[in-house]
Formats: sequence, C-alpha cells, structure tokens
Amino acid sequence: MSGTRPARLYSPQVLALTTELAAHPLDDTLPLRAEARSRTCGSTIAVGLSLDADGTIGRVGMQVSACAIGQGSAALLARSAQGRSAGSIADVLTSLERWLAGTGELPAWPDLIVLAPARDHPARHAALLLPWKAASKALSSRAAAG
Repeated sequence: MSGTRPARLYSPQVLALTTELAAHPLDDTLPLRAEARSRTCGSTIAVGLSLDADGTIGRVGMQVSACAIGQGSAALLARSAQGRSAGSIADVLTSLERWLAGTGELPAWPDLIVLAPARDHPARHAALLLPWKAASKALSSRAAAG
C-alpha cells in the first residue's frame, strides 16, 4: 500500500459548489430551455439560457435535482458559462465524456479539477454530465429554431 489516500468524492469543495446554484435560479426570462434526466441515477436538471447580442451565453438558470456531483458540475458550468459559445459547451461535453471513459484529458474549464474524484465512481458519471447535456440541448434548440 502506498500510503496515499484517494481523494474524497464529496469533498468540502464539492459540497461548497452546491450552494452556488442559488445564484442561478431558473426563471421565465430565459428563453432557451432544455431538460435532461439520468436513467442511471434518476438525477434531473432543467436549464434556461439567454444569449447576448454576439450569440454567446449571457445568463444561466437551473433547477437541479441531483447528488452533490451533479450539483457541483451544474454550478461550475453556471459559474463560467457567460461569454461562451454553443460550440464551447459542446466541446466540454465531448471532452468530459472522453475523460470519464479514460480516453482523454480533463477539459480546460475553470475548477473542473474539483470533480476529478468522480472519475473513479462510474455511478456518478451521468450526474456529472447532466448539466452539460442540458445546456448543449438548450443551445441546439436555438439552432433548430433559427
């Protein structure tokens, strides 16, 4: 045994992220909407987005019913989404899927490293991906309507 302990899944940093969701309420002024549900764990998320004049994300609102990993992932997306494009969100989603599968690196998104212990817990993968899937779906609804 090497003497090193594995990182805690529900670290104080992950738990602190869950409180940030209160700053991103889902409301009726957010025109781009999508919902996602994990068949694996039952977590659900509803995302609302507004876009700025340049087509990048202006505001994010969420309603999240998920474990702390899903809530933390949602908070990290909401915290740094402003000014990001639909392509940027889709790229992070693809990179997260590869990283969780062990075939890629953790995406370059602020503070995602806090969720790194979830990689060793496959039952939490769907919850971690859920906000990114919902945001990508909401952004693609704009392209379909346009």
